[in-house]
Amino acid sequence: MGQKFIPKLVRDKIPQIIQEKGRNCKWHRAEIPEYNLRLYDKMCEELTEFMEYPCVEEAADMYEVFLSLLTNWGLELNDVISHAEKKKADRGGFYEGIVLDTLD
Repeated sequence: MGQKFIPKLVRDKIPQIIQEKGRNCKWHRAEIPEYNLRLYDKMCEELTEFMEYPCVEEAADMYEVFLSLLTNWGLELNDVISHAEKKKADRGGFYEGIVLDTLD
């Protein structure tokens, strides 16, 4: 089996799972600048996967990356939820499919 070069952010236990299956991998712990970039890349990857196959598993992956982004930036989920609820009450949600076509 050939070596694959796939630098991407993976869940914390993935290296252990790979080793338990008798395979080898090299990994490193990303420092903050790389970690930020990898988190954004991971969210894009998970969003793309969700767009291709919208299901609970893909939504859960996006949620986990989202929680990591919040933690990384020192934000609390409850604060985000409260702010989202306030914006929804003030401006509405995105449930009715309203598309703004022009603005004068």
